Amino acid sequence: MTVRYRADAVVPCVEPGVVLRPGVVEVADGVITHVGPEASATVAEEVVVSGALLPGLINTHCHSPMTLFRGAGGGLPLERWLGEVVWPREANLEAEDVYWGMTLAVAELLRFGVTTSCEMYFHEDAIADAVLAAGTRAVITPGVLQLPGRSRDGAWWEPQLDVFTDFHRRRQGEAGRIDVGFAAHAPYSVPMEGLAAAAEAARSCDTLFHLHLAETEMECTGFLADHGTSEPLALESAGVLEGRVLAAHGVWLDDDDISCLARHDVAVAHCPQSNAKLASGMAPVTGLLAAGVTVALGTDGPASNNDLDLWEDMRTAAFLARLRERDASALLAAGALDLATRAGGAALGRPDLGVLSAGTPADMIAFDLDDPVFVPWLEDDELFEHLVWAASGRLVTDVWVAGRQVVRAGSCLTVDVEEARRQVETRARRLMEVQ
Repeated sequence: MTVRYRADAVVPCVEPGVVLRPGVVEVADGVITHVGPEASATVAEEVVVSGALLPGLINTHCHSPMTLFRGAGGGLPLERWLGEVVWPREANLEAEDVYWGMTLAVAELLRFGVTTSCEMYFHEDAIADAVLAAGTRAVITPGVLQLPGRSRDGAWWEPQLDVFTDFHRRRQGEAGRIDVGFAAHAPYSVPMEGLAAAAEAARSCDTLFHLHLAETEMECTGFLADHGTSEPLALESAGVLEGRVLAAHGVWLDDDDISCLARHDVAVAHCPQSNAKLASGMAPVTGLLAAGVTVALGTDGPASNNDLDLWEDMRTAAFLARLRERDASALLAAGALDLATRAGGAALGRPDLGVLSAGTPADMIAFDLDDPVFVPWLEDDELFEHLVWAASGRLVTDVWVAGRQVVRAGSCLTVDVEEARRQVETRARRLMEVQ
Protein backbone atom coordinates (compact mmCIF):
# COMPACT_ATOMS: atom_id res chain seq x y z
CA MET A 1 0.00 0.00 0.00
CA THR A 2 1.18 3.51 -0.80
CA VAL A 3 0.97 6.12 1.94
CA ARG A 4 0.90 9.76 0.92
CA TYR A 5 2.32 12.34 3.37
CA ARG A 6 1.08 15.84 2.65
CA ALA A 7 3.00 18.57 4.49
CA ASP A 8 3.02 22.36 4.73
CA ALA A 9 6.56 22.18 3.40
CA VAL A 10 8.86 19.47 2.09
CA VAL A 11 12.62 19.99 2.10
CA PRO A 12 14.08 17.23 -0.13
CA CYS A 13 17.76 18.19 0.51
CA VAL A 14 18.70 16.82 -2.92
CA GLU A 15 19.88 20.35 -3.71
CA PRO A 16 20.55 23.00 -1.03
CA GLY A 17 17.87 25.66 -0.72
CA VAL A 18 14.93 23.88 -2.38
CA VAL A 19 11.54 23.97 -0.62
CA LEU A 20 8.23 22.50 -1.83
CA ARG A 21 5.54 24.61 -0.21
CA PRO A 22 3.27 22.64 0.22
CA GLY A 23 4.70 19.27 -0.71
CA VAL A 24 3.93 15.59 -0.97
CA VAL A 25 6.00 12.47 -0.21
CA GLU A 26 4.61 9.06 -1.17
CA VAL A 27 5.94 5.83 0.33
CA ALA A 28 5.42 2.14 -0.48
CA ASP A 29 7.15 -0.79 1.26
CA GLY A 30 9.51 1.53 3.10
CA VAL A 31 10.75 3.27 -0.06
CA ILE A 32 9.88 6.73 -1.36
CA THR A 33 8.03 6.51 -4.68
CA HIS A 34 7.24 10.18 -5.33
CA VAL A 35 8.26 13.63 -4.06
CA GLY A 36 6.76 16.80 -5.46
CA PRO A 37 4.54 19.83 -4.99
CA GLU A 38 1.51 17.77 -6.06
CA ALA A 39 0.38 14.20 -5.51
CA SER A 40 0.90 11.52 -8.14
CA ALA A 41 -1.98 9.59 -9.66
CA THR A 42 -1.36 6.74 -7.23
CA VAL A 43 -4.27 5.81 -5.00
CA ALA A 44 -3.00 6.07 -1.45
CA GLU A 45 -3.82 6.42 2.19
CA GLU A 46 -3.12 10.05 3.07
CA VAL A 47 -1.43 11.37 6.20
CA VAL A 48 -1.50 15.11 6.78
CA VAL A 49 1.69 16.39 8.44
CA SER A 50 1.30 19.70 10.25
CA GLY A 51 4.73 21.18 9.64
CA ALA A 52 7.70 20.34 7.45
CA LEU A 53 8.98 16.99 6.19
CA LEU A 54 12.74 16.60 5.89
CA PRO A 55 15.05 13.63 5.41
CA GLY A 56 16.34 12.00 8.56
CA LEU A 57 19.60 13.53 9.74
CA ILE A 58 22.87 11.59 9.51
CA ASN A 59 25.40 11.61 12.34
CA THR A 60 28.63 10.61 10.62
CA HIS A 61 30.87 10.22 13.65
CA CYS A 62 29.74 8.99 17.01
CA HIS A 63 30.56 6.72 19.91
CA SER A 64 26.94 6.55 21.06
CA PRO A 65 27.29 3.96 23.88
CA MET A 66 29.36 6.56 25.71
CA THR A 67 26.10 7.74 27.24
CA LEU A 68 27.62 5.60 30.02
CA PHE A 69 30.29 8.30 30.57
CA ARG A 70 28.30 11.47 29.94
CA GLY A 71 29.47 14.25 32.24
CA ALA A 72 32.69 12.51 33.32
CA GLY A 73 35.98 14.37 33.15
CA GLY A 74 34.60 17.78 32.26
CA GLY A 75 37.28 20.46 31.82
CA LEU A 76 40.04 18.10 30.70
CA PRO A 77 41.75 18.35 27.28
CA LEU A 78 41.35 15.37 24.98
CA GLU A 79 44.58 13.57 25.85
CA ARG A 80 43.96 13.65 29.62
CA TRP A 81 40.24 13.00 29.24
CA LEU A 82 40.93 9.79 27.31
CA GLY A 83 43.85 8.61 29.43
CA GLU A 84 42.50 9.45 32.88
CA VAL A 85 38.74 8.99 32.51
CA VAL A 86 37.53 7.19 29.39
CA TRP A 87 40.00 4.42 28.64
CA PRO A 88 40.20 3.15 32.23
CA ARG A 89 36.41 2.77 32.32
CA GLU A 90 36.22 1.27 28.84
CA ALA A 91 38.68 -1.41 29.94
CA ASN A 92 35.87 -2.84 32.09
CA LEU A 93 33.04 -2.61 29.56
CA GLU A 94 30.87 -5.65 28.98
CA ALA A 95 28.65 -6.28 25.97
CA GLU A 96 25.47 -5.67 27.96
CA ASP A 97 26.81 -2.27 29.09
CA VAL A 98 27.27 -1.28 25.46
CA TYR A 99 23.81 -2.58 24.51
CA TRP A 100 22.10 -0.38 27.09
CA GLY A 101 24.36 2.62 26.43
CA MET A 102 23.48 2.35 22.73
CA THR A 103 19.79 1.81 23.46
CA LEU A 104 19.56 5.00 25.48
CA ALA A 105 21.53 6.85 22.81
CA VAL A 106 19.25 5.62 20.04
CA ALA A 107 16.21 7.04 21.82
CA GLU A 108 17.99 10.39 22.04
CA LEU A 109 19.16 10.30 18.42
CA LEU A 110 15.70 9.46 17.12
CA ARG A 111 14.09 12.13 19.26
CA PHE A 112 16.33 14.69 17.54
CA GLY A 113 15.57 13.32 14.08
CA VAL A 114 18.82 11.39 13.53
CA THR A 115 17.89 8.25 11.63
CA THR A 116 21.42 7.05 10.76
CA SER A 117 24.58 7.15 12.85
CA CYS A 118 28.10 6.01 12.07
CA GLU A 119 29.40 4.23 15.16
CA MET A 120 33.00 3.55 16.14
CA TYR A 121 32.99 1.49 19.33
CA PHE A 122 33.57 -1.85 21.07
CA HIS A 123 31.18 -4.81 21.36
CA GLU A 124 29.88 -4.29 17.87
CA ASP A 125 27.29 -7.07 18.06
CA ALA A 126 25.66 -5.36 21.03
CA ILE A 127 25.49 -2.12 19.04
CA ALA A 128 23.86 -3.89 16.10
CA ASP A 129 21.35 -5.59 18.39
CA ALA A 130 20.36 -2.27 19.98
CA VAL A 131 20.00 -0.57 16.59
CA LEU A 132 17.82 -3.32 15.18
CA ALA A 133 15.63 -3.48 18.29
CA ALA A 134 15.02 0.28 18.12
CA GLY A 135 14.17 0.25 14.42
CA THR A 136 16.84 2.75 13.44
CA ARG A 137 19.78 2.59 11.01
CA ALA A 138 23.56 2.55 11.58
CA VAL A 139 26.93 2.17 9.92
CA ILE A 140 28.95 0.23 12.50
CA THR A 141 32.74 0.48 12.24
CA PRO A 142 34.45 -1.45 15.04
CA GLY A 143 37.88 0.03 15.56
CA VAL A 144 41.40 -1.22 16.05
CA LEU A 145 42.61 0.08 19.42
CA GLN A 146 44.70 -1.36 22.22
CA LEU A 147 43.58 0.01 25.57
CA PRO A 148 46.23 0.81 28.22
CA GLY A 149 47.52 -2.20 30.10
CA ARG A 150 47.10 -4.63 27.20
CA SER A 151 49.99 -6.09 25.23
CA ARG A 152 51.28 -4.18 22.21
CA ASP A 153 53.71 -6.90 21.16
CA GLY A 154 53.80 -7.86 17.50
CA ALA A 155 50.92 -7.23 15.12
CA TRP A 156 48.39 -6.98 17.95
CA TRP A 157 45.77 -5.55 15.57
CA GLU A 158 45.50 -8.72 13.45
CA PRO A 159 43.24 -10.69 15.82
CA GLN A 160 40.97 -7.66 16.07
CA LEU A 161 40.70 -7.43 12.29
CA ASP A 162 39.82 -11.14 12.11
CA VAL A 163 36.94 -10.48 14.50
CA PHE A 164 35.77 -7.45 12.51
CA THR A 165 35.90 -9.39 9.24
CA ASP A 166 33.69 -12.08 10.75
CA PHE A 167 31.31 -9.40 12.04
CA HIS A 168 31.08 -7.97 8.52
CA ARG A 169 30.34 -11.43 7.13
CA ARG A 170 27.59 -12.08 9.66
CA ARG A 171 25.79 -8.75 9.88
CA GLN A 172 26.39 -6.63 6.79
CA GLY A 173 23.03 -5.57 5.37
CA GLU A 174 21.02 -7.11 8.22
CA ALA A 175 17.34 -6.08 8.04
CA GLY A 176 18.37 -3.53 5.43
CA ARG A 177 19.47 -1.21 8.26
CA ILE A 178 22.98 -2.31 9.25
CA ASP A 179 26.09 -1.43 7.25
CA VAL A 180 29.44 -2.68 8.54
CA GLY A 181 32.75 -0.92 8.02
CA PHE A 182 36.20 -1.03 9.60
CA ALA A 183 37.96 1.55 11.75
CA ALA A 184 41.27 2.24 13.40
CA HIS A 185 41.34 4.72 16.25
CA ALA A 186 43.95 7.25 15.13
CA PRO A 187 47.51 7.68 13.80
CA TYR A 188 48.72 8.50 17.32
CA SER A 189 47.25 5.34 18.90
CA VAL A 190 47.69 2.71 16.16
CA PRO A 191 51.00 2.05 14.32
CA MET A 192 51.06 2.82 10.62
CA GLU A 193 51.21 -0.92 9.88
CA GLY A 194 47.97 -1.41 11.82
CA LEU A 195 46.28 1.50 10.08
CA ALA A 196 47.29 0.12 6.68
CA ALA A 197 46.05 -3.36 7.59
CA ALA A 198 42.69 -2.02 8.76
CA ALA A 199 42.29 0.05 5.61
CA GLU A 200 43.15 -2.98 3.46
CA ALA A 201 40.59 -5.08 5.33
CA ALA A 202 37.95 -2.45 4.56
CA ARG A 203 38.90 -2.39 0.88
CA SER A 204 38.76 -6.18 0.67
CA CYS A 205 35.16 -6.03 1.90
CA ASP A 206 34.36 -3.01 -0.31
CA THR A 207 33.28 -1.01 2.69
CA LEU A 208 34.02 2.15 4.68
CA PHE A 209 37.26 2.81 6.57
CA HIS A 210 36.84 5.24 9.47
CA LEU A 211 39.46 6.91 11.68
CA HIS A 212 40.18 9.98 13.78
CA LEU A 213 42.48 12.42 12.00
CA ALA A 214 44.31 15.62 12.97
CA GLU A 215 42.09 16.32 15.95
CA THR A 216 44.41 18.30 18.26
CA GLU A 217 47.46 20.49 17.84
CA MET A 218 49.46 18.43 20.34
CA GLU A 219 48.68 15.25 18.43
CA CYS A 220 49.77 16.74 15.10
CA THR A 221 52.89 18.38 16.49
CA GLY A 222 53.98 15.11 18.07
CA PHE A 223 53.27 13.13 14.90
CA LEU A 224 55.26 15.59 12.79
CA ALA A 225 58.22 15.34 15.18
CA ASP A 226 58.14 11.52 15.09
CA HIS A 227 57.45 11.00 11.36
CA GLY A 228 58.75 14.13 9.65
CA THR A 229 55.46 14.75 7.88
CA SER A 230 51.80 15.37 8.63
CA GLU A 231 49.25 12.67 9.38
CA PRO A 232 47.40 12.90 6.02
CA LEU A 233 50.63 12.79 3.99
CA ALA A 234 51.96 9.85 6.00
CA LEU A 235 48.68 7.97 5.55
CA GLU A 236 48.81 8.69 1.82
CA SER A 237 52.32 7.23 1.56
CA ALA A 238 51.21 4.10 3.40
CA GLY A 239 48.22 3.56 1.12
CA VAL A 240 45.72 4.11 3.93
CA LEU A 241 43.69 6.70 2.01
CA GLU A 242 42.78 4.40 -0.89
CA GLY A 243 39.17 3.19 -1.02
CA ARG A 244 36.27 4.74 0.87
CA VAL A 245 37.67 6.70 3.81
CA LEU A 246 35.91 8.81 6.44
CA ALA A 247 38.18 10.97 8.61
CA ALA A 248 36.71 12.37 11.80
CA HIS A 249 37.56 15.90 12.99
CA GLY A 250 40.23 17.13 10.54
CA VAL A 251 40.90 20.21 12.66
CA TRP A 252 44.64 20.75 12.17
CA LEU A 253 45.00 20.56 8.39
CA ASP A 254 47.09 22.84 6.19
CA ASP A 255 46.60 23.42 2.47
CA ASP A 256 48.77 20.42 1.52
CA ASP A 257 46.76 18.18 3.83
CA ILE A 258 43.48 19.40 2.37
CA SER A 259 44.76 18.78 -1.16
CA CYS A 260 45.78 15.28 -0.08
CA LEU A 261 42.28 14.49 1.21
CA ALA A 262 40.73 15.89 -1.96
CA ARG A 263 43.03 13.74 -4.17
CA HIS A 264 41.77 10.60 -2.48
CA ASP A 265 38.13 11.66 -2.09
CA VAL A 266 38.39 11.31 1.68
CA ALA A 267 35.28 12.59 3.46
CA VAL A 268 35.53 14.55 6.72
CA ALA A 269 33.15 14.16 9.65
CA HIS A 270 33.14 17.63 11.22
CA CYS A 271 32.41 17.59 14.98
CA PRO A 272 32.28 21.28 15.94
CA GLN A 273 30.74 21.04 19.41
CA SER A 274 33.06 18.31 20.63
CA ASN A 275 36.06 20.17 19.18
CA ALA A 276 34.93 23.34 20.94
CA LYS A 277 34.22 21.65 24.28
CA LEU A 278 37.63 19.96 24.31
CA ALA A 279 39.32 23.16 23.02
CA SER A 280 40.72 21.20 20.07
CA GLY A 281 40.26 24.02 17.57
CA MET A 282 38.14 25.00 14.56
CA ALA A 283 38.26 22.84 11.46
CA PRO A 284 38.90 24.56 8.08
CA VAL A 285 35.42 23.73 6.77
CA THR A 286 35.27 26.35 4.02
CA GLY A 287 38.73 25.37 2.79
CA LEU A 288 37.75 21.72 2.67
CA LEU A 289 34.53 22.49 0.80
CA ALA A 290 36.33 24.77 -1.64
CA ALA A 291 38.76 21.94 -2.42
CA GLY A 292 35.87 19.59 -3.19
CA VAL A 293 36.11 17.52 -0.01
CA THR A 294 32.82 16.07 1.22
CA VAL A 295 32.17 17.49 4.69
CA ALA A 296 29.43 16.07 6.89
CA LEU A 297 28.50 16.47 10.56
CA GLY A 298 29.08 14.34 13.64
CA THR A 299 28.28 14.90 17.27
CA ASP A 300 31.19 12.73 18.44
CA GLY A 301 30.35 10.81 21.61
CA PRO A 302 27.81 11.97 24.19
CA ALA A 303 30.62 12.17 26.72
CA SER A 304 32.49 14.86 24.79
CA ASN A 305 29.63 16.92 23.35
CA ASN A 306 27.56 16.16 25.64
CA ASP A 307 24.36 15.46 23.71
CA LEU A 308 23.39 13.86 20.41
CA ASP A 309 21.43 16.82 19.03
CA LEU A 310 22.81 17.26 15.52
CA TRP A 311 20.81 20.49 15.11
CA GLU A 312 23.12 22.11 17.66
CA ASP A 313 26.19 20.91 15.76
CA MET A 314 24.66 22.27 12.55
CA ARG A 315 24.37 25.72 14.08
CA THR A 316 27.80 25.53 15.73
CA ALA A 317 29.38 24.50 12.43
CA ALA A 318 28.01 27.64 10.79
CA PHE A 319 29.07 29.83 13.73
CA LEU A 320 32.63 28.53 13.77
CA ALA A 321 33.06 28.64 9.99
CA ARG A 322 32.14 32.31 10.01
CA LEU A 323 34.33 33.08 13.00
CA ARG A 324 37.32 31.29 11.52
CA GLU A 325 37.00 33.10 8.19
CA ARG A 326 35.62 36.36 9.63
CA ASP A 327 33.04 36.14 6.87
CA ALA A 328 29.28 36.15 7.49
CA SER A 329 28.72 34.27 4.23
CA ALA A 330 31.23 31.50 4.96
CA LEU A 331 28.59 28.79 5.50
CA LEU A 332 25.02 29.68 4.58
CA ALA A 333 22.05 28.15 6.38
CA ALA A 334 21.04 25.87 3.51
CA GLY A 335 24.64 24.69 3.28
CA ALA A 336 24.73 23.90 7.00
CA LEU A 337 21.58 21.78 6.66
CA ASP A 338 23.20 20.03 3.70
CA LEU A 339 26.09 18.90 5.95
CA ALA A 340 23.62 17.07 8.21
CA THR A 341 21.61 15.44 5.42
CA ARG A 342 22.74 14.85 1.82
CA ALA A 343 26.46 15.25 2.57
CA GLY A 344 26.15 12.79 5.44
CA GLY A 345 24.88 10.10 3.10
CA ALA A 346 27.63 10.90 0.59
CA ALA A 347 30.31 10.70 3.31
CA LEU A 348 29.14 7.22 4.30
CA GLY A 349 28.98 5.99 0.73
CA ARG A 350 25.19 5.96 0.95
CA PRO A 351 23.92 8.66 -1.42
CA ASP A 352 20.43 7.20 -0.98
CA LEU A 353 20.36 8.49 2.61
CA GLY A 354 19.86 12.07 3.77
CA VAL A 355 17.57 12.96 0.86
CA LEU A 356 13.89 12.67 0.00
CA SER A 357 13.86 11.30 -3.52
CA ALA A 358 12.07 8.53 -5.41
CA GLY A 359 13.82 5.21 -4.87
CA THR A 360 15.45 6.12 -1.54
CA PRO A 361 14.60 4.70 1.91
CA ALA A 362 11.71 6.50 3.60
CA ASP A 363 13.78 7.92 6.47
CA MET A 364 11.88 11.11 7.28
CA ILE A 365 11.31 13.58 10.07
CA ALA A 366 8.45 15.99 10.72
CA PHE A 367 9.35 19.39 12.13
CA ASP A 368 6.93 21.67 14.00
CA LEU A 369 6.54 24.96 12.11
CA ASP A 370 4.02 26.44 14.56
CA ASP A 371 6.72 27.47 17.00
CA PRO A 372 7.24 31.26 17.21
CA VAL A 373 10.82 30.93 15.89
CA PHE A 374 9.36 30.38 12.39
CA VAL A 375 7.61 33.76 12.36
CA PRO A 376 7.82 35.50 9.97
CA TRP A 377 8.28 33.13 7.06
CA LEU A 378 7.86 35.28 3.99
CA GLU A 379 10.34 33.83 1.49
CA ASP A 380 11.30 30.20 0.92
CA ASP A 381 14.93 30.71 1.89
CA GLU A 382 13.87 32.04 5.29
CA LEU A 383 12.86 28.50 6.25
CA PHE A 384 16.54 27.50 6.19
CA GLU A 385 17.48 30.56 8.22
CA HIS A 386 14.94 29.60 10.88
CA LEU A 387 15.83 25.89 10.87
CA VAL A 388 19.54 26.53 11.38
CA TRP A 389 19.71 29.74 13.42
CA ALA A 390 16.54 29.71 15.53
CA ALA A 391 15.02 26.24 15.75
CA SER A 392 15.93 23.28 17.94
CA GLY A 393 16.02 19.53 17.60
CA ARG A 394 13.29 19.47 20.22
CA LEU A 395 10.89 20.69 17.53
CA VAL A 396 11.13 17.33 15.77
CA THR A 397 7.70 15.77 16.29
CA ASP A 398 7.67 12.53 14.28
CA VAL A 399 10.26 10.21 12.76
CA TRP A 400 10.06 7.35 10.28
CA VAL A 401 12.81 4.87 9.37
CA ALA A 402 12.25 2.80 6.22
CA GLY A 403 8.63 3.92 6.37
CA ARG A 404 8.06 2.72 9.94
CA GLN A 405 7.13 5.37 12.48
CA VAL A 406 9.53 5.27 15.42
CA VAL A 407 8.75 8.65 17.05
CA ARG A 408 5.26 10.09 17.43
CA ALA A 409 4.49 13.48 18.98
CA GLY A 410 7.99 13.63 20.44
CA SER A 411 7.93 10.19 22.10
CA CYS A 412 10.09 7.27 21.01
CA LEU A 413 7.84 4.31 20.21
CA THR A 414 10.51 1.63 20.00
CA VAL A 415 12.59 2.07 23.17
CA ASP A 416 11.59 1.67 26.82
CA VAL A 417 13.36 4.89 27.78
CA GLU A 418 12.81 4.56 31.52
CA GLU A 419 14.35 1.09 31.57
CA ALA A 420 17.27 2.29 29.44
CA ARG A 421 17.84 5.20 31.82
CA ARG A 422 17.83 2.86 34.83
CA GLN A 423 20.23 0.42 33.19
CA VAL A 424 22.70 3.11 32.11
CA GLU A 425 22.65 4.80 35.53
CA THR A 426 23.45 1.50 37.28
CA ARG A 427 26.13 0.45 34.83
CA ALA A 428 27.80 3.86 34.74
CA ARG A 429 28.15 3.76 38.51
CA ARG A 430 29.79 0.32 38.38
CA LEU A 431 32.25 1.41 35.69
CA MET A 432 33.21 4.49 37.70
CA GLU A 433 33.78 2.45 40.86
CA VAL A 434 35.95 -0.25 39.24
CA GLN A 435 38.06 2.24 37.29
